[in-house]
Amino acid sequence: MILSIPFLKYFFYLSYNWNIRIAWHMTMNDMAGEKKYSINTTGINELKHLEKKGIDISHATIYMPASYDLLEFFFQKSAVHKKRHFLDVGCGKGRALCVAAAYGVPKVSGVEFSKALLTHAEKNLANISKIHKVLYTLKNDDAFYFEIPEDVDCIFLFNPFDELIMSGFVTNLKTSLQINPRKITIIYFNPLQKHLLVEAGFSQTFHLQKLQYLEGIILEN
Repeated sequence: MILSIPFLKYFFYLSYNWNIRIAWHMTMNDMAGEKKYSINTTGINELKHLEKKGIDISHATIYMPASYDLLEFFFQKSAVHKKRHFLDVGCGKGRALCVAAAYGVPKVSGVEFSKALLTHAEKNLANISKIHKVLYTLKNDDAFYFEIPEDVDCIFLFNPFDELIMSGFVTNLKTSLQINPRKITIIYFNPLQKHLLVEAGFSQTFHLQKLQYLEGIILEN
């Protein structure tokens, strides 16, 4: 199979940082997923332009979209199609938002630190909304200050930032729950800051790890 230049770069990046097996798995999944959902979300390390402008990105992680197969598995496992409002914190180019919309979630929201990534997310959601009826909102904001909408009942995280920003996000989450007590499902990939959510009253109900580096959990309050 011949890979286009973006997917070839993606493959070599993953091979260098992880290994060839996972690089091939994720690249093939990306190619199939982009075609299936008619979106363009593949990319790597796209926060460098912010650093060049003097913007502090020390608390953010590099852009890396979640693997389509892992997204689909966790969305099925958590019955995301029954959720009313799906929030992606650190939404990047909008992959998780688009897949959630395709699964039937009527309302999705994304918050993203990078305006450039958010522009891509807007284009992708505009495309998916032509096929699936969805109300979407995107906001260029720092998750540390972002006020979580009071009707959000499902949150997606793919290790978007370090413990400092995560602590602010968790504080905002607790505030949202105080205003409107409700059940919230959190889907968290590469869950390095899981302990902060557990300390906030969430319990892990599911865990999956495969190919060493692909890991996700589901937490509920």
